[in-house]
Amino acid sequence: MPEQPAKIRRRNFDEVALGYTAAEAAAEASRCIQCRVPRCVEGCPVNVDIPKFIKRIAEGNPKAAAEKLFETNMLPAVCGRVCPQETQCEELCVLAKKGEPVAIGRLERYAADTLRSLSGSAGGAADGAPGASNDTSGTSGAECIRPPTGKKVAVIGSGPAGLTAAADLLKMGHKVTIFESLHLPGGVLTYGIPAFRLPKDIVKAEIDNILSLGAELKNDYVIGRIKTLNEVADEYDAVFLGTGAGLPNFMGIDGENLNGVYSANEFLTRVNLMKAYEPDSATMIRKGKNVVVVGGGNVAMDAARSALRLGAETVTVVYRRSDAELPARREEIEHAKHEGITFCFLANPTKIIGDYGDGTPQGRKFDVKAVECIKMELGAPDDSGRRSPAPVPCSEFLIDADVVIIAIGTSPNPLIFAGAGAGTGTDAGANTTGIEKTKRGTLVVNDRLQTTKENVFAGGDIVTGAATVISAMGAGKKAAKAMDEYLMKK
Repeated sequence: MPEQPAKIRRRNFDEVALGYTAAEAAAEASRCIQCRVPRCVEGCPVNVDIPKFIKRIAEGNPKAAAEKLFETNMLPAVCGRVCPQETQCEELCVLAKKGEPVAIGRLERYAADTLRSLSGSAGGAADGAPGASNDTSGTSGAECIRPPTGKKVAVIGSGPAGLTAAADLLKMGHKVTIFESLHLPGGVLTYGIPAFRLPKDIVKAEIDNILSLGAELKNDYVIGRIKTLNEVADEYDAVFLGTGAGLPNFMGIDGENLNGVYSANEFLTRVNLMKAYEPDSATMIRKGKNVVVVGGGNVAMDAARSALRLGAETVTVVYRRSDAELPARREEIEHAKHEGITFCFLANPTKIIGDYGDGTPQGRKFDVKAVECIKMELGAPDDSGRRSPAPVPCSEFLIDADVVIIAIGTSPNPLIFAGAGAGTGTDAGANTTGIEKTKRGTLVVNDRLQTTKENVFAGGDIVTGAATVISAMGAGKKAAKAMDEYLMKK
């Protein structure tokens, strides 16, 4: 797929991948051999009928291809951009045994983008007012809605899991209210993934499409503050928790409280949701000269590439294992390298060093000056199967830095379990819901994604810990099916 040249894109937030032309898409789609037993579908968490939508592209009918996609996936333009198809559907493609698999994700993106351009919904409603339109032209969502059941469902969180569950529940005839703590819906799609990977007008258009099925959206509504989870569970027939894992993890080393140290969550939220990259933005963000990003996942790549686009002269990713163990998508790693980001492998921070001025109260700045790291070596495999890193004694070294971004994972935010609704003053960290959690803060669910509170279901990162967009969507679909069965038997 054509891309912006690295020397140009490293200083803008425009989308890197430029998309297929009609001829390119048809040529790629024609490579699909239409297997009688399509294993690619087995690799798709939302069970898209991959051969059928690709066949329609090959036949020159991308609109019909998109309609086939919308039957099972209400976020195809999103999935076509950010899903790790190389380890899911494309990995199981028969052609991958001897060469390149069919580019399923890129074809999905092409079909969804084409339909959106034909239906004229690229921008959707005005910014900040998603879901204002009831126009469902170009989708196959509205025509398959069952008659109203009279059941009320609350979906808490409007990320990939919540949106998918809401869409399926709406199609099943239930009345759905979505509660979102931020001022715009989308969860990680809106605040986490940068525009150069996932343009926000794409996200907004697909969310508007879901909301047009009849969902009520309540933004700026924090469950655990405005209402308790117990109050919501009493008010609705069933509840789906899709609040993700938005609580950042830190290393617990000296200097993490210095000015210029960000969690990746805060940094990316300021850039994406609050548009700190725009010249006239009122959002505060430190645009460092020398930026260090700690971590090796997709979030670390997003943070590093965003810092570069904000004007950093050097961006260094510090990762405690080697290149081979990097958990980020290889495509994102290669994009980062091409854009000039440096990787410091087999290293781990031990402290963040600050500039404290001249020692007087007036002169103290408490700003980041450098990161002290220690070299690592790989030993025996750990529980995940990867070789465990161990520090090399007396191997400390410094990396100059005026901004440090910690991207070492996240946990579910405990605020939703607080009992402080209606001003009761209950401790925000207390679990007053009767819902069982693991030691990691994730929720305990059964094989139907039902929590220990009968009418509350959960899925996505709040159950699994931080994972992919498509796995959260798969959980949303599974939970919606189980909730429908629960509601109709009740």
